[in-house]
Amino acid sequence: MKSTAVIITGGYLDTINAKTAHGLIRGTERFDILGIVDSKAAGKDAGEVLDGKHRNLPVYGTLHDFVKSGKKAKYAVIGVATKGGVIPESLSVLLAEALESGFSIINGLHDYVSDHPDLAELARKKGLEIIDVRKPKKFKDLHFWNGKIKEVKCPKVAVLGTDCALGKRTTTRILVEAMRKAGYKAEMIYTGQTGWMQGAKYGFVFDSTLNDFISGEMEHAVWECYQNEKPDIIFIEGQSALRNPSGPAGAEWIISADANVVVLQHNPTRKRYKDLEFYPADIPSVKDEIDLIKIYGAQTVALTLNTAKVSPEEARKFAGDFEKDLGIPAVLPLEEGVEKLVPVFEKLIKQAKA
Repeated sequence: MKSTAVIITGGYLDTINAKTAHGLIRGTERFDILGIVDSKAAGKDAGEVLDGKHRNLPVYGTLHDFVKSGKKAKYAVIGVATKGGVIPESLSVLLAEALESGFSIINGLHDYVSDHPDLAELARKKGLEIIDVRKPKKFKDLHFWNGKIKEVKCPKVAVLGTDCALGKRTTTRILVEAMRKAGYKAEMIYTGQTGWMQGAKYGFVFDSTLNDFISGEMEHAVWECYQNEKPDIIFIEGQSALRNPSGPAGAEWIISADANVVVLQHNPTRKRYKDLEFYPADIPSVKDEIDLIKIYGAQTVALTLNTAKVSPEEARKFAGDFEKDLGIPAVLPLEEGVEKLVPVFEKLIKQAKA
């Protein structure tokens, strides 16, 4: 059974800072979301705030308003990514209120709620849970890379990006859902805290894993998924970008997880890396990034576009131009879905089984 939950967004529901909340609003197999707490969007439907789609998810101005509604939630989920991943005083106050009201806490920030003595003690007194999703695994539970990835015979598709915060996780879920709808057994490997919150069964939190174990955890997650589920295809959620100077990532997906196929996510209007606009490093062209991916040993089979801040007409023009220039499909996952890519992956599945 799903656990019931309410999401706290602290007035940021309509911003990119609430991407954890956005993911959970779009879908989760782990939680039954009963509402969102956001002072600025109170009285609205969370789905309509996110993307104009009504999802019967009411937004409450305060936790007290949610409690007054009569709905019973077990967990309060922190749905925002704060600057530096810290818990500011304003959020700490909300978490104390949540604990006082009887909610256990789900936290995906780098700053662990359990490391805050006042909150940890309050949870202990109330008999409530604090789940810090980003807490590293114990040493005994970590894996070194050992080459068992070669036992995985199905296609492994890395969903990489030209920058962070582009929607790679969302696109990965959409790809999995499309392949399942087409009759295939598709699985997702999560690599971030929101992927776990959405209910993905296999994976690890990339940015909380000791560097020596990243390749092994990546390999083990894919291998375990293959051994247990026997999928036709596996999609691996990407993180950051190969050349993002604040956190380069992507090579492990191709080399350690042996993903020889890539779907590349890109925002055509973003010229410099998110939050690094001051730094003299432009985001490379899509063609240049595809060439680098090829050097690492993988083929980019499709481009998926994040079309934030552009009109539908502009988005479709971008997609058409990229298809013409690159010779691969370019799709708009949120606006038009990814069914156009199903034949691409069907071909890979048939080749793997031949």
